[in-house]
Amino acid sequence: MSHDRCLYSNMVALSPVLVLTYLSYFHSAVLSFPLDQQSHDTSSCGYKSCHATVPNMLNVHLVPHTHDDVGWLKTVDQYFYGGRNDIQHAGVQYILDSVVGQLLQNPERRFIYVETAFFYRWWKNQPPSMQKAVRQLVDQGRLEFVNGGWCMSDEATTHYSAVIDQMTLGLRFLNDTFGPCGRPRVAWHIDPFGHAREHASMFAQMGYDGFFFGRLDYQDRTNRIRTLEQELLWRASESLEPPYADLFTGILPNGYNPPKGFCWDQSCDDAPIMDDPDLEDYNVDDVVQRFAAAANSQAMAYKTKHIIMTMGSDFQYENANLWYKNLDKLIRYVNARQANGSQINVLYSTPSCYLQELHRSNLTWTLKTDDFFPYADDAHNFWTGYFTSRPALKRYERVSNGRLQTCNQLEVLGGPSSRKGPFGAGDSETLREAMAVAQHHDAVSGTEKQHVANDYARRLANGWQHCQVVVSNSLAALSGSSAGRIYCDNLNVSACPLTEASKKFSVNVYNSLARPVVWPVRLPVNASAYTVLDATGTPVDCQVVPMSKATQQVRKDRGYAVNELVFQAQAPPLGYSTYSVSVLQNGPPSASVKSGPPAAIQNKFVRATFDPATGLLDSLTNLETQQTIKLTQNFYWYNASDGKSSISDQASGAYIFRPNSSSPFIISCTAETESIQTPELQEVRQQFGPWVSQVIRLHSNSKALEMEWTVGPVPIADGLGKEVITRLDSSIASSGVFYTDSNGREVLRRKKDFRPTWDLRQTEPVAGNYYPINSRAYIKDDKDQLTVVTDRSQGGSSIHDGSLEVMLHRRLLHDDWRGVGEPLNEMSGVFPLGLVVRGRLLLSLTPPALAADAHRPLAQENVLQPLLSFTEGGPPPGSLLEFSGLQAALPPAVHLLTLSQWGQDSLLIRLEHQFQTKESKEHSVPFTVNLQKLFSTLKVVGVSELNLSANQWIDEMKRLDWRPKMAAKPLRKPLGDPSMWEVILTPMQIRTFILRVAPRR
Repeated sequence: MSHDRCLYSNMVALSPVLVLTYLSYFHSAVLSFPLDQQSHDTSSCGYKSCHATVPNMLNVHLVPHTHDDVGWLKTVDQYFYGGRNDIQHAGVQYILDSVVGQLLQNPERRFIYVETAFFYRWWKNQPPSMQKAVRQLVDQGRLEFVNGGWCMSDEATTHYSAVIDQMTLGLRFLNDTFGPCGRPRVAWHIDPFGHAREHASMFAQMGYDGFFFGRLDYQDRTNRIRTLEQELLWRASESLEPPYADLFTGILPNGYNPPKGFCWDQSCDDAPIMDDPDLEDYNVDDVVQRFAAAANSQAMAYKTKHIIMTMGSDFQYENANLWYKNLDKLIRYVNARQANGSQINVLYSTPSCYLQELHRSNLTWTLKTDDFFPYADDAHNFWTGYFTSRPALKRYERVSNGRLQTCNQLEVLGGPSSRKGPFGAGDSETLREAMAVAQHHDAVSGTEKQHVANDYARRLANGWQHCQVVVSNSLAALSGSSAGRIYCDNLNVSACPLTEASKKFSVNVYNSLARPVVWPVRLPVNASAYTVLDATGTPVDCQVVPMSKATQQVRKDRGYAVNELVFQAQAPPLGYSTYSVSVLQNGPPSASVKSGPPAAIQNKFVRATFDPATGLLDSLTNLETQQTIKLTQNFYWYNASDGKSSISDQASGAYIFRPNSSSPFIISCTAETESIQTPELQEVRQQFGPWVSQVIRLHSNSKALEMEWTVGPVPIADGLGKEVITRLDSSIASSGVFYTDSNGREVLRRKKDFRPTWDLRQTEPVAGNYYPINSRAYIKDDKDQLTVVTDRSQGGSSIHDGSLEVMLHRRLLHDDWRGVGEPLNEMSGVFPLGLVVRGRLLLSLTPPALAADAHRPLAQENVLQPLLSFTEGGPPPGSLLEFSGLQAALPPAVHLLTLSQWGQDSLLIRLEHQFQTKESKEHSVPFTVNLQKLFSTLKVVGVSELNLSANQWIDEMKRLDWRPKMAAKPLRKPLGDPSMWEVILTPMQIRTFILRVAPRR
């Protein structure tokens, strides 16, 4: 982001003198550029820093790099400091020490760095003299940042909001520290195990000129090598007008490793270049000859006279002298052969310099509109298991994302006292950094060692402790009450000491969505009757039900309640509502539990029937649209291959899903059932065996059928690893087609045993048809659409017509030989016999034309669930029991994606249109939001728009243009905003703003 840029001339509400003062302040403080960085010379960084290439020769771009996992076999701390080298020899601080020293010795050398989480740590520990030297390296383009996020995020199991946050965190640090020369031009995802279209769309909207990755399906690569299509133009959105989400994409030739025989790290065994001709082992001629052969071979698979070689790998360059000494020689000796007619030119380079040469070639590029899932590295090795691996951690990450958004919002709404108030000093940064680390491709993916997974969870828990102080301080400031506040983090297993013991307490329900919500509150209690009053003192319908046996078993000694209190809470947009709960003396008994399945459960929207013989679901009806489908549901497990008795030695593991049969084993053909039916709540409780149970639930106002499943400990006494699924079998004629979301946003069409860009030879009929489900999946025909909304990232498929299966849990006894080095067999002190996991699916039946109107808000509510906090006794007199931070709710299509503090008087906000084009007659249209009429307690006095990652002014984001092979359609003229305060959002558009605000009087 440039330093000499003033904001738009949009501060019309201020006097001329105040405008000048304000603009100066806003530009330096709001965008967080340190004043001492204003003098940075940007004339020699970025594309201007690239070494010259030689026309009509094969130019080989050598890219020195290291790939530093932010946790995998060791924790992020252990990797940084070099601890636990008995597990893996790696120390990132030494890598950066060594690289910087070598770069300073020779101005020709180049290096790229990716993981800002590590670089930030290293930078903080450097003396001013070293920081000055590194700034010079960055200003001269000798040290270049690529990607630039806090980590290199996973692409299958991450939610788009968390990815945007972690990218913003890393890029803001680079912007603050290095100015424009610290801004990466290239996205770099060399290790993630498949690539999501939504990630490409986000990278394009963040201003990246190109994207490089290392892994893709082995059949896809073979085909692309044959057709010279390893470099392409990815059209990453069906809704956004091209080239808004177009991204040039390159597939690296060797994953992210050097060509064979040219690894000169201390961890490698390749011979160094021995260039003394008097030595017996003199090998310059051999090295040059082998390198020329490797370069010419690689060039045959690409379209231009430029190729890229990644010279580095995992945690390399701890002794950078080894690498650079040999690379210097390689460049010198290969280029010397040009005098004898060689047509190869070798140079130090970076991904952006390589990209610039591809752009200069002015070629047309194949257009891709799907994604790169699933990924297989061989015929029986599909990396589709990690879509579900470590399901508890995946859920905890999703919950933590919601907590972070709440923390960010309340830090804004509560003002300065939210960070330092009656409950002490708190911060959102600790959780923000923990969430950013959790997006790493060996974190939320579930592909790390167990002790590392524990460390990720510990970081999230610690971050939430810091945020609780912010939330408590903010709610105290907004409500006027500093009564102690309690957070019950084990409500998913009905454990909360306050509600279990207290005869009177208050519940604060905070809603982080920009529209009102109605949410079912479910609290563990011991009395049989309660009175619940809303913020106006009006009684609320409530029901006490006996706690299920499954909940009592999974809760263990974390609570002692025998009942659960259930009521529907309403919360205003971006605000809270307070409910008072009191034991009702001599009240009615709790609802009775009846043995056996009911004929049906229903409310005014939904009806579900059950088979009396089996106790299983039998049909589902939408009473509003008068449509019914046959629908059964059950639980199954695939027998995980042990890698010993099949045509391949590949076992299922943390990464790979490899069942040894295409037919799963049914856990039970029948379910022991009991039911509860009251006007407020209807439940069918199903027990499928000692380790699988479910509650099918319907609240009085719900339009979706809830399925709360509990699975575990998965038995392994038989010596068999198990991959547990639930499968829905319906009468829908889906014809082998199903749909899954990409990172929680746009939905992609999937077809069994099919890939859009090559002729698939299917070798794994189950694993080869699995795709990541981040928030929803569905099947449909002309009349009916059955949508399943999930509460975490999971793998799923439609193996049979009319069916949809979701993998819930995995317990495996063998490693899959992809590096993690241990089986996926989770146990803990709480669950010494094996992990027990609980989650829920929401089922929605609609006509296809109306489906998005239901599943879009439903999925958003599931991601950003209301936060409940509790106080002992009734609300203090005079406290404000209800509050909304908005003047009015936003339209259903508009989502307030981000609201966080940016500077002392400035906010970062993102407004999102959450519908795709053409998926909703009512909502897939442009909407206008007036920024000045947004907040109830804050007045917006200044506004400027940024790119998605908030590190460039939107009108300064100039990307390289790329030409697709297919004829381009005429571009539609973008809709202009009606005024500086009124912004238009088109389907799937996200717009990012910095607002200067003042308290509203």
